[in-house]
Amino acid sequence: MKRHDHEIVEIMPGSIAEECGLMPGDCIVSINDCQIQDIFDYQYYIEESFLDLLIRTADGEEYHLEIEKEEDEDLGILFRESLMDQYHSCTNKCIFCFIDQMPPGMRETLYFKDDDSRLSFLQGNYITLTNMSYEDIDRIIRYHLAPINISVHTTNPDLRRRMLHNRFAGDILEKIALFARAGIEMNSQIVLCRGINDGEELDRSIRQLAEFYPSMASLSVVPVGITKYREGLEPLDSFDRDSARQVITQIRRWQDHLKKKLGSNFVHASDEWFIMAGEEIPPADYYEGFGQLENGVGMIRLLIDEVRESLDSLEGDGRKREIAVATACLAYPTICRLAEEIREKFPGLIIHVYCIRNDFFGEKITVSGLLTGGDILRQLEGRQIGECLYLPCNVLKADENVFLDDISLEEMARALQKPVVIIQSDGEDFVRKITGEPLQGEEDDLCSMA
Repeated sequence: MKRHDHEIVEIMPGSIAEECGLMPGDCIVSINDCQIQDIFDYQYYIEESFLDLLIRTADGEEYHLEIEKEEDEDLGILFRESLMDQYHSCTNKCIFCFIDQMPPGMRETLYFKDDDSRLSFLQGNYITLTNMSYEDIDRIIRYHLAPINISVHTTNPDLRRRMLHNRFAGDILEKIALFARAGIEMNSQIVLCRGINDGEELDRSIRQLAEFYPSMASLSVVPVGITKYREGLEPLDSFDRDSARQVITQIRRWQDHLKKKLGSNFVHASDEWFIMAGEEIPPADYYEGFGQLENGVGMIRLLIDEVRESLDSLEGDGRKREIAVATACLAYPTICRLAEEIREKFPGLIIHVYCIRNDFFGEKITVSGLLTGGDILRQLEGRQIGECLYLPCNVLKADENVFLDDISLEEMARALQKPVVIIQSDGEDFVRKITGEPLQGEEDDLCSMA
């Protein structure tokens, strides 16, 4: 199949496509004589009220299909590839790349490095812009795709080329300027590496990125993740309690300055910094709407506030049940505190909270999203579980009941001889599942021992 042929896999009932006789297996070659590269081209061109589609049937015949419709009316077509194109892989060799720090023998998809601007818009992925041509930038501006999430790491051209191991990585500010002039909303992140892009380099990056506000809406600073699999890679040092406090102090100094100048904190420290520093998680207004929540900025604060709000809506009683919650080291103190607050209102509950050490990737990896089924099972052996085990939803691969090491929820439930229940990432779900208070009409994300 040629690159710009897009195969139809499903026709929606009652749709324009069904009325026109399009069939699964047919391919769209062009629309109004324009080649279709991906889903954004497709969505752009089908907004017209008159369409001339070049169709290639499953047996290779080609014909033109003319369609008149309302503007913005969808055709009702699903394609084999949701993006209608291959994902763009990363061309960098970042000194801190997590994928380069993974052990061999895992499933192939875990080693794919995406750096695709389209996924930034569709899924919120962060991209470096290094494999994006100026033609690609023009296309994003023409379609006004926003927001774009950018992995900056440093605005120093020479340092960025070194950190990304890419001689084309130094023009980041020029590309950001093009988006800013076109009014494209952006968010940015810096993976902070101790002794490399911190200190004065971090000051430089914050200062230069803030100049693009409000088009550059926010900047998050996250600590580098270091696994035990770094043989042959550039040495990196972890942040400790004192250095984490220095980073927080530096960011707060910038926030005070930028709040006066821009009316926004602009730059935010991820939750890990406060936990490493032994400091309290800031209040909700610090996060200015939680714009970088998926980047670990404010997730713990939001969970705490949602749990307390949900608890306030419930009447305490004498219900009795015994359950277990397992989480990673980063969230463990918070989950312990929230479990205690639930017990204060429901004293008949026995809640075992277990901290799972990351033996698979190494103890320096402390987030629950990188826990494996094997580590959880080994460290829960002989522990009290009670009725069932609760786990945070980010321990699983997206849309699958499988851990990073390919152990399934069903396998874990059989090994424990206990049901395993997944808690979604909001405080209400946490409270209702821990207390056994299901919402009417809802079922728990529960895996039985079958």
